[in-house]
Amino acid sequence: MRDIVSDVQVRATSAQAEDRLHVAAVYGAFAMIAAIVFGTLSHHPF
Repeated sequence: MRDIVSDVQVRATSAQAEDRLHVAAVYGAFAMIAAIVFGTLSHHPF
């Protein structure tokens, strides 16, 4: 029984870490898009 409980806890912990990684990747992508957009807006080619 303890093996089942510890296995479930390990899976839950790894799932939380994976979710945090996905959230960080999404926020990183939005930050990169914002940096590109603001960078191109601050450059005046005309």
